[in-house]
Amino acid sequence: MTLWMSHGPLYKGTKTFGDSQPIEETMSKHKDLLKEFGYFAQSARTVDALMEQIVQRLHDTMTRYNWVGFYLVDKTKPGSLVLGPHVGSFEPHENISLDRGLCGAAASSKKTVVVNNVAADPSYQPGSQLVKSEIVVPVLSKGTLYGEIDINSYFANTFTAEDQEFVEACAALVGAFIEKAR
Repeated sequence: MTLWMSHGPLYKGTKTFGDSQPIEETMSKHKDLLKEFGYFAQSARTVDALMEQIVQRLHDTMTRYNWVGFYLVDKTKPGSLVLGPHVGSFEPHENISLDRGLCGAAASSKKTVVVNNVAADPSYQPGSQLVKSEIVVPVLSKGTLYGEIDINSYFANTFTAEDQEFVEACAALVGAFIEKAR
């Protein structure tokens, strides 16, 4: 959380992206949500409760985040992810192989994957034909992959650098919670 917040605003004024809100307003939402998640993480009983809170609030608050969910390393099936807490308007994949799609690429590389035009990316595995852009951020605990947060948007070019920093901060918060719980 503090890593993202320490950078401060990257844009000043009222620049916008697409036909959406000013970037300044969106960054304020990011900051407020991260603060809220940080407070919730202090009292959450389980990592599942924390993830459920994050997906619900992101879906409710960020209007272009049309599907938000976590995929977790499947301990019963090596090399795959299993669907965790999620909220959204379509049925996602229940299991994802680490060698397929954007989710597999993010999990395998342990690096964020942002695709603002999924139709142009041959590795994209559609969960819904409505999805136009996607961001997938690994959740790491002591350098080990625990899972990932996956966000789909029905709008092209949804995910800015600020969105990436924000979602990475959410993933880092979950990773820190897991480390603290162990």
